[in-house]
Amino acid sequence: MHVMRWLTSKIIGLFLGETQSRRANTMSKEREAGTFEGGYSTKSRQFESDYNAATRMLKLRIDERFPDSYYARLSSDRNSSYDYGQDRALAIDTISTAIAMALRGGASVEQAAAAGAASVRI
Repeated sequence: MHVMRWLTSKIIGLFLGETQSRRANTMSKEREAGTFEGGYSTKSRQFESDYNAATRMLKLRIDERFPDSYYARLSSDRNSSYDYGQDRALAIDTISTAIAMALRGGASVEQAAAAGAASVRI
């Protein structure tokens, strides 16, 4: 009985494997031609545009709280001898991670921007 069950599963696997292989070949050809529109294809494009929109929303707030070294030297309320570069880089990394995690979790652009701002308290 085990032999029949094993043989049946192998035959079914063979047919399903060929079907999946054909489907994978078709999808790869469509991807190369630029005509593939799978679920994750549109999701990644939407993720990228949402991520860029959220970072644009926070750019002014980041520049005020973590100025780059050039603007820090020009403003009177900043310590011109302090290098804000490391603080700014760390803040941008933290914000980027928070935005990406929020968007992956299904948040809107505004919610992702708020999560990014909250991650560095701006």
